[in-house]
Order: sequence, then C-alpha cells, then structure tokens
Amino acid sequence: MKLYCKIVFPLIALVLSFSACQKVDVFEKNISLKDQHWPSSFKPEISFNISDTISRYNIYVVVRHNDTYRYNNLWLNIYTLSPGDSVTKPQALDLQLASNEQGWLGTGMDDIFEHRIKISQTPVSLKAGTYRFQLEQIMRDDPLESILNVGIRVERTLN
Repeated sequence: MKLYCKIVFPLIALVLSFSACQKVDVFEKNISLKDQHWPSSFKPEISFNISDTISRYNIYVVVRHNDTYRYNNLWLNIYTLSPGDSVTKPQALDLQLASNEQGWLGTGMDDIFEHRIKISQTPVSLKAGTYRFQLEQIMRDDPLESILNVGIRVERTLN
C-alpha cells in the first residue's frame, strides 16, 4: 500500500498540474440595448487588442434576447477594421437562433437566452494591434425588439 501511495498519488498530482496549465484566453464585451430595443441606427462598436500573433482565434457574435423575440434568426452586418487597414469590411450574417424542431438553440435561464455563434468556421490568425468590430442589425423591424445585448467574444484556441 505504501508503494502504491508513493507512485500513484504523485502521478495524479503531476497530471492535474499539467491539465491546469491549459488556459483559454478570452475577450468578451457586450453592449446593453436600451429598453431591449435595437434601432438600425445604433451600431455598437467593440475594440480589442491582439499581441499574440502565433496563436489562432475563434471569434463569436454574442446575442442575448428574451423569449418574446419573434424570429428564428437575426440578420447582422459586421464591419471589421483590422490593424493597419483604413476601410472596414462588411460581412452579412444570418445568425440562426432557433429551429422549429428544437426551439431556442442557445443557453437559457427563465426567459433569457444567450447565443455564441462563430463568425468563421475555422480558427483564424490575427495580426498584432487593435481590431474594431461594428454590429448593425439589418432586420425588417426597426427598432428590433426583445434584444437585451450584443457583443463580440474572442477565444485563443489551444491548438
């Protein structure tokens, strides 16, 4: 039993210490929308700085809404300004928030649901500097009701 304790417990401690070293760096910023209304004229802007150019990143749009949101999707224009660029590049996205079969696809508590939806399907390399994202809702409703906040989340991948 003593030999077992001398070998197994240190081995378990070693494995746990290595697994604790794997850290996922995250930046997330969400902008609250006044009275849960998102007018098309309001285009929240989010900036973040990248210093690690070796890693790859997943970038998400974060949307929180309540259960009274009327649609299964959300159309957005995302304008991206990369470091050193002078022109923003728009990207139109149709974010799937629900399906008729499953209901809301995000995580929920009571009547509030959050969705983290990747902008690109694979991790991307980013250059050093400040990135700016601007989010514009392009739905037919103006203002768009029942949206609590929107934002951007950036995660450094482990691979």
